[in-house]
Amino acid sequence: MKRVLLDMDLNLFRLALLEDGEPVEFYVESKSGESLVGNIYVGNIVNVIPNLQAAFIDIGVGKNAYWYYGNSRATSDTTKENRPKTGESIVVQVEKDAVGTKGAVLTQQISFAGKFLVLLPQEPGEIGISRKITQEQERANIRELIKSMLPESCGVIVRTNGAGRTEAEFRKELTQLLHKWEVVSQAKYRKAPALLWKENEPALKAARDFYTADVDVFSVNDAETYAQLKQTGDFDGENQPSLELYEEQIPLFSAYYAESKMQRALSSKVWLKSGGYLVIEETEACVVIDVNSAKAAGRGDLEKVIYKTNLEAAKEAARQMRLRNLSGIIIIDFIDMVQERHRIELTKELTAAVAKDRIKVQVVGMTELGLMQVTRKKTRPSLQKQVTAKCRSCEGSGRVMSIDWIVAQMHREAEQICASSICKKLTVFADERLLHTFAGEKCIFITRIMEKYGVEIVPMPEQNSAFGWYKMEREA
Repeated sequence: MKRVLLDMDLNLFRLALLEDGEPVEFYVESKSGESLVGNIYVGNIVNVIPNLQAAFIDIGVGKNAYWYYGNSRATSDTTKENRPKTGESIVVQVEKDAVGTKGAVLTQQISFAGKFLVLLPQEPGEIGISRKITQEQERANIRELIKSMLPESCGVIVRTNGAGRTEAEFRKELTQLLHKWEVVSQAKYRKAPALLWKENEPALKAARDFYTADVDVFSVNDAETYAQLKQTGDFDGENQPSLELYEEQIPLFSAYYAESKMQRALSSKVWLKSGGYLVIEETEACVVIDVNSAKAAGRGDLEKVIYKTNLEAAKEAARQMRLRNLSGIIIIDFIDMVQERHRIELTKELTAAVAKDRIKVQVVGMTELGLMQVTRKKTRPSLQKQVTAKCRSCEGSGRVMSIDWIVAQMHREAEQICASSICKKLTVFADERLLHTFAGEKCIFITRIMEKYGVEIVPMPEQNSAFGWYKMEREA
C-alpha cells in the first residue's frame, strides 16, 4: 500500500510518501521560497567566464543564475565569435534550485515533463524510452505509437509510467505538452528578464511526479487543492490512484504517524536494530555518513558482527538518502572489514538498496582508505535545508528551524489542542514577529481556527524571547 500525503498550510507545503505506512520520502516547500525548477525565463547575460565556458544570467529572481554553455556550444571552439555575449537575451529553463550562496542552475535544453512523456521541443525526431521498460516488444510498440503522433520538429522521452498506456492517453498528454511549448514560443521575445512559463503549483507537480501505477491513494487536507487535482482527470479512471479529501480534526501527518518520523529525519544520529548507529553530517562539499558499531560490538565473532552491522547500515543509509533527499557526493565510512569478499558483498547490498530510489543513484565503490563513494542526482535541497535556516548568532556554523517551519508547527499544535481537548480559550506566547506570521495576513489563521472550533485565540507577545520559542496555554 502506497499513499501520498499532501499537507497544505498557509506558509508551508509538505509531502510524505508512505509505503506500508512507513515514510520513505519527505518534501517541504515554503510559500516564500518555492521551487523554480521547470520554470522558463528569458534572461539577460550579465557576465561570461570563458575559462569555465559558463555565464551568469539575470532571470529576475534577485540572485544571478548559472549557465554552463559548453554542452550547447562547441566545447573545443572557445573563440569570441562562438561565446555568448554580455547583454544578450537568452531563453533558459531552471534545472536546479539555488542552494546557499549558489544561484539556480540553468539549461538551454527546454523540456516539459508530464506523467508519461517528457517533451523535447528542440530535438527533432528524438524518441527515448525509459530503461525500466524492459520488454523489447513493448518498447517497439511504444516507439511506433509515439512516432505516429509526434511532430517532426519535436522529440520525447517516454517515462517509466508510460508502460501499458493507451494511444488516447499518450495523445492527450502530448497535446497538453505541445500547448505549453506554443505558449513559450509566442512569449520568448518579451523584454528580459521575464518569466515565460511557471511550472504547476507544488501539489500538482507532486501529483505528476508520484503518479505511478503502484501509488494507491493521494490524501490532501485542503479543499481547494483537492478540487484542482480532481479537475486534472487523473484520479477517476481504471488503474488510476484514488484521491481523498482529509477532513478529520487531527492533523494529516499526525494521523498517519508521519509527524514524529519527520522530526526524527532531522536528527544527525540514526540507530540500527543491531545496536549500531549512523551519524549523518551535511557539508557544503559533500554528505558524510559514519557507521559505528556501538552496542553491537562485543557480541560474538568480531568480523561477523562488523559485517552484519555494515550490511544493516548499507540498507539504512540508502533509506536515509531517499528520506532526507541527500544528494551530490556522499561518502559512507563503514566499519573496517578484513575479508575482501565481505567488502564485495557490502557493495552489492548497497547497490541493491539504492535501486529502489526514484532519483538516480550510482555506487562508485570503495577508496583505498575504505570509504564508500556514492553519488545521487541533485534535484532539490535536502530535507534539512528545506526546513532550517542558518543561525545568525553563530555566524552560519549551525542551523535553526526556519520561521515558516516553526509557524506551521504552531498551526498544527494549536489545531491539535483545540481538536483533542475541551478548550474555550488558547493563549499563544511568542516573539511579536513570530506571532504576526502565526496569525497570518489579516489574522486569517486565527479567524479560521476560531470559526472551526469555537475557540478564542489570544496572541500574547513575549519580549526578549529566543528565536523560535513559543508556548500555548489552554483554558477549559
